[in-house]
Amino acid sequence: MLLRSVLFVPGGNEKMLAKCASLEADVIMLDLEDAVVPSRKELARNLVAELIAGADSTLRKRLWVRVNAWQSGLLEDDLSQIGPLMPTGYLLPKARSAQDVTDLDRLLDELELSDEHQRSRIIAMVTEVPEALLNIGSYHASIPRLEGMSWGAEDLAAALGANANRNSDGSWISTFEFARTQCLIASAACDVAALDTVYTNYRDTDGLREYATVAARDGFDGMLAIHPEQVAVINAAFTPSQDDVDAAREVVAAFAGSPHAGAVG
Repeated sequence: MLLRSVLFVPGGNEKMLAKCASLEADVIMLDLEDAVVPSRKELARNLVAELIAGADSTLRKRLWVRVNAWQSGLLEDDLSQIGPLMPTGYLLPKARSAQDVTDLDRLLDELELSDEHQRSRIIAMVTEVPEALLNIGSYHASIPRLEGMSWGAEDLAAALGANANRNSDGSWISTFEFARTQCLIASAACDVAALDTVYTNYRDTDGLREYATVAARDGFDGMLAIHPEQVAVINAAFTPSQDDVDAAREVVAAFAGSPHAGAVG
């Protein structure tokens, strides 16, 4: 599953939802959480359900839903309406441990009416609350639907009472760099996709390009996005260049030419 770019689209914004088919993101994340005020939660569920139900097969494959966190008390309401429609996947925010993801997995088992090869997948936000960083090791277990992990600097800053999450030069403050690293390591340990967090200054294309390039270098498989204009830059950063492809082919050819060698020059 290609997860280079994951673009959030507010679930309560009819104008933006109408543009989903034209978006180039690998994943269109229909947001029922942070982008929707409490008074519009029910409306957003209705709009998202309508979009999923009416989507053609090409669009439907890219439609995921960010539900509300377990702590909100709204998750089961979200799933009672969205679950039977079987979107491609869900983003679970503010996961406190693997138990939150396992509980979502089991609830989806009750709601979905299909075999295991068509089940919705899950991406977990594994650093948005302080408790989560104490429990990051809990993910080193089998969670059938888990497709990826990501981390959130903004929610974590709010939970910690921090006034900032970046240094004056744009680099992450050590606490947040630690959270990013934990997410990357946990993803690799669980053999799922690692998705870097959003680059919030959506007007800074050069800064985004630099950040996404570093994320790809570090081992992330993709990145979250908050604006459609970020998608092309992110996709390019997480797509191997022709030079990368040529170099990889040279390595394959070198070993093919020396099939009994453990190492080649």
